[in-house]
Formats: sequence, C-alpha cells, structure tokens
Amino acid sequence: MFIQPVILSGGAGTRLWPMSREHYPKQLLAPCGDATLLQATVARLRGMADHSRTQTLEIAAPLIICNEDHRFLVAEQLRQTGQLQEKIILEPCGRNTAPAASLAALSAMERQQDAIILLMPADHLIQDIQAFHEAVRTAGQLAERGFIVTFGIIPDRPETGYGYIQCGGTLDTGSGNTFQVRQFVEKPDALTAQTYLDSGDYLWNSGIFMMKADVWLECIGRLAPDILSACQQAYQEGVADGDFYRVSTDSFSACPSDSIDYAVMEKLVAGGKGQTEAAVVPLAAGWSDIGAWSSLWEVIPRDDAGNILQGDVIAKNAHNSLLISEHRLLATVGVEDIIAIETADAVLVAHKGHAQEVREVVRQLQQDGRNEHKTHRRVHRPWGCYEGVDTGERFQVKRITVSPGASLSLQMHNHRAEHWVVVQGTARVTKGEEQFLLSENESTYIPIGVTHRLENPGTLPLEIIEVQSGAYLGEDDIVRFEDDYGRG
Repeated sequence: MFIQPVILSGGAGTRLWPMSREHYPKQLLAPCGDATLLQATVARLRGMADHSRTQTLEIAAPLIICNEDHRFLVAEQLRQTGQLQEKIILEPCGRNTAPAASLAALSAMERQQDAIILLMPADHLIQDIQAFHEAVRTAGQLAERGFIVTFGIIPDRPETGYGYIQCGGTLDTGSGNTFQVRQFVEKPDALTAQTYLDSGDYLWNSGIFMMKADVWLECIGRLAPDILSACQQAYQEGVADGDFYRVSTDSFSACPSDSIDYAVMEKLVAGGKGQTEAAVVPLAAGWSDIGAWSSLWEVIPRDDAGNILQGDVIAKNAHNSLLISEHRLLATVGVEDIIAIETADAVLVAHKGHAQEVREVVRQLQQDGRNEHKTHRRVHRPWGCYEGVDTGERFQVKRITVSPGASLSLQMHNHRAEHWVVVQGTARVTKGEEQFLLSENESTYIPIGVTHRLENPGTLPLEIIEVQSGAYLGEDDIVRFEDDYGRG
C-alpha cells in the first residue's frame, strides 16, 4: 500500500489571535512544546510503516499545500525537520479543502497511479501517535476498497465548537469497529451536543481524510465538476520554482471555494450517484484542533490551581486560567476562567467560555483597516526577520536579523535613506559600486536612490539596527534588481 501524506497548511487560525496572524498563522507556532504544529504533523508520520504487522506500507515524504505568502516560512520549518523532499504546492489564494485535495490527488497520481492520499490539517495536535498509526492502517484498508474515509474523534464532552459525524452500519475490516457515515451535522448547541454524547452514535468531525487519489478525482469530477476542471487546468499550467510548485494563478482563482465535507462527503451520504461510500474510523488519540484558546487550555498540563502560565507571569489567587506573556510582565489577581495573551503589539483578555468569539476581534480589525490581524511586530522574511523598535512622522527604527549565509535583495529606495549599525556579527555591504565588511559597532549610511545590499557571510546571525528617514517609509518603497528568493 503506497500512502502519500498530504499536509494542508492554509488556515489563518483567527481564534488564536493575537499570537496567530494572517502572515504567521497557528500552524507555524509552537503552543504545545518546542516543535511547531506543522513540524509535529510531519513528525507523527515517522514509524508508521515500521509498526505495521499485517500490511506492507510505503509512506512517501509528505506533500505540503500552503498559501504562497507562507512559502518560505513553511520551507524553512520543513528543512529544520529534514523533511523538505517533495515540492511544496503553492495556492495563490485560499479556496478551502476540496480544491486542495484535488491538487494533492493530481500530484500523487503522477508518482503512483494507485496512491492513497492521507489528508491532514497542519494545525492539529495528536498525542497518542501509536493510536493514530493504527487508525490510519485501518482506514487504509477501507480506502483500498474504494471508500472515502474520514476520522471521527471519540468525544469526551458535549463540545459545541466541532461538527459531528453520526455513525451508520458497521463495516468489516478485521481491525476494530469502523462505520458507514449516516450523516454530517453542524456545530450543535449545548443541549444537542449533550444528546449526541449520551447516544454514543456521534463522533467529532476531525477534518482528516483518507482515500485513493483516483477515487477522489472521480468523486469530485462527478459531484463538483467545476472544481476538478479548474484544479486540473491550474495544475497543468503550473511551473516548478525551486522548492515550490506554483499552480496557475488565473485558473486556480477561478475555482469555486468549497470544503471536502460540502463538495463531496455530504453528497455521498445523501446518495450521490455512483458506487463510492463514505466511511468513518473512530479515533481516540488525544486529538485537538487547537481551534481556540480554550482548546489549548484543555491539552496542556496545568498547575494545582488549574492554570497554565507561560512567560513572565505572576498569578495571585488565579484559577483555571491561561496566561501567556511574550514580552512584558503579565500580572493577574483574583481571576478565574480567564484567557490573557500578551504580545509585542496587542493584548487579549477574554473569558474562557467566550474563546470562540475571538475571531470577532479579528473581523473588527479588518473592518477598521488595521494591521494587527495580519502581522506581528516581528516580521519574518526568507533571509531572517525584522522587528519595529520605534517610529515617527519621518523616521523608523528596526532591528534586523539576517540568518547565516543569507542575503537581502540588491535594492534601492526612492523616498528614504538608511543608516545601519552592526550590533552582532559581520555584515557584507554593497553600496553603489563599493563592497566592504562591517563588524560590531561599525556603521554605514545609504543615501536615497543608492543601490545597496546587506549580506551575512558568517556562521552566526547578523543583527543590525536600521534607522530609516524620509518622506515615505512604507515597505513597498523597494525597487529590487536581484533577489535570491525570486521576489519582484
């Protein structure tokens, strides 16, 4: 059995604001340990073939599908795990999971015609890896028989933040109970969720799927042909670009946006024409989609007062709260069931019972034309990162970190001059026709209109303080002449 894991890394994670932002979403964060959620998703594939006693499994290197804006961040995180082996498919715009699954199936069939794809969101937590592997092997048996399989989480509480799957008739796999899907149901109210839990017939909808690539393409072509047509054209017109595969922007942008559930699964359950059936494999593996701050509180170990404290936090007479500080001292007194998240440019305080409503704050920021939902104060770039220190009407101060061996583009500004001071490492500077090295405590001045480049030739990170001055200080005041990362 050839399994092509596919990791969908396109979400924005708005309910984990202010740590999760549009340009640095939750799958790139590490809320539960040292590894990011994306890296943990890759890591849980290890050993899957080794632990199979009844099947011969071939597990391919994971295929990642991500937003074009996140491409360098995703590639760097994969390099850190040693798993950047397949090209990363770039979506020029978000079109939900059904088009992403279609791109994955087209790619998988290029490698092997009978490939089974295992679709996993990049932002989930699964604590019992062996249980997950066993469920995948069971699902693989059903996928080989032509089923489209979803994984249903065995509920332990009447959760209102998840959709549910009602189990139908039992299927014979020889590996425990598996079921036909009777119906998918939307997120319920509290009373309905309790009835689902009491009945024992309902599972949480995990958003993890497994099916033969050709079965998926047949189903999407039959049930949502406009999606398949757009994805086929976008994929065929795509081009390889280093570590990435860029599908056609025009063709993919014309693709309807729809989820796997709505485009295919619910139609199968409702009796869509054809022989394919929907199946569900129950999963009890310490799963969470980390969909809200309250979900994080559920899965991280808490102290004797029920609190989770991260960073510089003082909690007096606090109970059952999630308190995270990234930059400053966070102090609380006499609070209960509170979420308090401090970042460099925003602070969130919410009652734990209203954690799902954090997305409304993000919507308000969007409506007001603010930027706090898009970027952090620290902005990541393929060569490193920069962080705003201070800003005024005609000046801006940044702390710039350049990774070892990395280089900014050869560029010029029409409206601003720059003064660079090296505080750590060694910089190679191109200024007009000159090229020279700067060490710690040395500086240089880049006048308006002068072509320049900053490089780190060393083996340690380079840190500089940049003081910009001029009439316009926007990031779009850059004319690039050469760039190692293909940016215009």
